[in-house]
Amino acid sequence: MLDQKLHVKLPEGSIEKDTTTLNLGPTHPATHGVFQNILEIDGERIVSAVPTVGYIHRAFEKIAERRPYYQITPLTDRLNYCSAPINNMGWLMTVEKLLGIETPKRVDYLRVIIMELARIADHLICSSVMGVDTGALTGFVYVMTYRELIYEIYEEICGSRLTTNIGRIGGFERNFTPAAFAKIQRFLDEYPAVLKEFETLLTRNRIFMDRTQGVGGISAERALNYGFTGPNLRAAGVDYDLRVANPYCSYEDFDFSIPVGTTGDCYDRFQVRNAEMWESISIIRQAMEKLKGLPEDVYHADVPAYYLPDKKDVYTKMEALIYHFKIVMGETDILPGEIYNAVEGANGELGFYLISDGGRSPYRLHFRRPCFIYYQAYPELIKGSMLSDAIVVMSSLNLIAGELDA
Repeated sequence: MLDQKLHVKLPEGSIEKDTTTLNLGPTHPATHGVFQNILEIDGERIVSAVPTVGYIHRAFEKIAERRPYYQITPLTDRLNYCSAPINNMGWLMTVEKLLGIETPKRVDYLRVIIMELARIADHLICSSVMGVDTGALTGFVYVMTYRELIYEIYEEICGSRLTTNIGRIGGFERNFTPAAFAKIQRFLDEYPAVLKEFETLLTRNRIFMDRTQGVGGISAERALNYGFTGPNLRAAGVDYDLRVANPYCSYEDFDFSIPVGTTGDCYDRFQVRNAEMWESISIIRQAMEKLKGLPEDVYHADVPAYYLPDKKDVYTKMEALIYHFKIVMGETDILPGEIYNAVEGANGELGFYLISDGGRSPYRLHFRRPCFIYYQAYPELIKGSMLSDAIVVMSSLNLIAGELDA
């Protein structure tokens, strides 16, 4: 009797169904962040997906409305923390645009160097993690050595590594040291050979190609309709790059190309990011050359009302003491106005919509986060794919939870 099966006829409207509901995340290690996707799968084939956002929402935009402008920079670190300096520079340039501050050429070139190093660090992580998610760990471990070198450069300049808070309104807190320039030059000398070898490991690797080609593809029209920007849009064949379309920080002084793909699939996104690293190396080299003809002691604009004076001047000069007190205590009123400013972040157009009512904090601040924009396309990209493909597609989009939720 114990071996006999019990057959029960389920009534109409019961919970019986042909597909399986599966939670991918929010704590799955392969999602690389706190993402939940409720999948309906038929065997291992994905029928539909419903993403959930907000697991690490920290209300940064509302916090910013209660902070002096210079204290908002650390909040931007925690958006895309893989390339935090780009977030920092984007915010500082937004405030400078509102205030009408014009930065010296040397400040622009120094910022370009830092932003391109951050872009390389971000793409380096994304491309190598795609290798990990397709079963190839070697490339990831290999290139991490040079992400560490980039972090050492950050540390030499501002004292921080991951969440950098690098730069100030008008420029940088301090000048670049000879040690910082030496490490930048070392990176330029060594990383190209490493990047070439990394590409050799994966670009024509049959397993990697089978796992990424034709997976998670999107047309240029669909990508534009979703609001894609950055490498994910360029991989679909659209050569839109803010550094060219709307130059900032003297990017018009540099000669570089915009890599594009054709199919918008995982493989194209991988290829575009790798090609962009080569372009970033070229831009940094050009910036290092351009710095040679400029005064070495210039690293910020002449804006004493917004830029902290040297500590030795604070102790000896009344004017410097007054400026120091007003800036630190948030006593400096900002001009009223409404602006939008955007930079080419590692993931795409990183925008800041700022409304000032003339007070000491923003009346309203909104971050345009690339991850939040293109994550809405994720269910469409993985529909009909295998379960294992869902992880590779997520990696190729370079979803960063901090930027997604803010």
